[in-house]
Amino acid sequence: MAGTPELSADAIDVCNLSAAALSAAYASRELTPLQVLAAIEQRIAALNSDVKGPGLNAIVTTNPALAADARASSERWAAGTPLSALDGVPVTVKDNIQVRGLACCWGSKLLADYIPDVDELPVARMRAAGMLILGKTNVPEFTLEGYTNNPLFGVTRNPWNPDLTPGGSSGGAVAAVAAGMGPLAIGTDGGGSIRRPASHTGLVGLKPSIGAVARCDGLPPILLDFEVIGPIARTVADTRLLFELIAGPDERDRKSLGAAQAAGESAAAGPETQKPLRILYVKDFGGNALDKEIDASVAGACETLRALGHRVSEGPLPFSLDFVNDFWPVLGQVGVASLFERYPQAAELASARFVDMAAAGAAVGAPAYLRALESIDQFRSDVTAAYGDIDIIMTPSAAALPWPAATPYPDHIDGREVGPRGHAIYTGWVNACGHPAINLPSAPSSAGLPIGFQLVGRFGSDRALLDLAEAFEARARAERGEPHWPA
Repeated sequence: MAGTPELSADAIDVCNLSAAALSAAYASRELTPLQVLAAIEQRIAALNSDVKGPGLNAIVTTNPALAADARASSERWAAGTPLSALDGVPVTVKDNIQVRGLACCWGSKLLADYIPDVDELPVARMRAAGMLILGKTNVPEFTLEGYTNNPLFGVTRNPWNPDLTPGGSSGGAVAAVAAGMGPLAIGTDGGGSIRRPASHTGLVGLKPSIGAVARCDGLPPILLDFEVIGPIARTVADTRLLFELIAGPDERDRKSLGAAQAAGESAAAGPETQKPLRILYVKDFGGNALDKEIDASVAGACETLRALGHRVSEGPLPFSLDFVNDFWPVLGQVGVASLFERYPQAAELASARFVDMAAAGAAVGAPAYLRALESIDQFRSDVTAAYGDIDIIMTPSAAALPWPAATPYPDHIDGREVGPRGHAIYTGWVNACGHPAINLPSAPSSAGLPIGFQLVGRFGSDRALLDLAEAFEARARAERGEPHWPA
């Protein structure tokens, strides 16, 4: 990145290593977690904050216990007693996921001074595995926007071009991983907030099935069960490593028990990647605008999947999105209204647009909202039925390339005027139905900007989806060569 201090070659090499490579280097005594932490801290110092130009502003809170944690991990590896394969591997946590002892601000002045005394369950699992929690990554206020900017910490920028956004709401998480500030991150996805930012930064981002990653001890939910926690990484293998660590049921999350059963049934059905999969590619959501370069890039990904032996056809979604389109604005409004009721001071501390959202949500009648909740079950049933004839639904992850960093959304795509969610139309339905979905990088734009697409599997088929993603990644890298990460 122009205008920032130079990093040593050794630091750059270490910062670009995958989580799997770091684990292997610890086991072989080639590296220690203390050495890796020193390199990554150098990288963060160079790229995260304003120096001579715009910093990425990806990490907004750092962990003061890092050095002690890295020393303890180094000692465990030296003794041959690591807590897990990811012991000593750095990871960042999105700032709407609670980490014990670290500020959890949710991008809002409302929680500017809030420091939880408990880890949310996936963080507790990472801590128990010895991972190095680097800190918290930036989010838009209440994680309800598709770019990353808030009144507390300001704008987060894209490592591939700092003038542009990495998207949102996991914008800080993807910027950190893409820039080499740790190989792994966890984020949340309530409407595409992992998959779209991953597509804007050349990363792999998994939105698990509802319940696949059990949740408890977290912030108040404002998007029902639509929002899940998932991993972000530079490779599918790393994504799988972190998913396997944080996944699994917990009796405090009843939905996780059903998800575990569905995962077991999916595994019992056999490895789906060993047979030709029926993949439906859908790029037209009712005549939406789609950037031409994204269109061409994802079409190329279709050809890669065909080269793997899968049957890829193009057509419309085999179910209606009317419910999703009608319910989506109401979901956020009622969620914010509930938050404002929980925190009476929110009306003075939250940004004006959320005051308006809360008022709109409070005006939604209980009977209408109950009918909408009942419609969720019907929509999920309709999607399940549609998967009787197909194995995978594939779409672009975003309809637009990254846009200016401080702008909430692109108002034009392919020369056509669009509204606030014009760039985000492909992802929200997956949260509503609860199926797993993964973003994978496809060929970049002519200007070198990342582009991605999503694969959506059956409910509970998270691991089979990772298998397919890994096969695609290997084939695509053989076709295009290894990806280049921004320095």
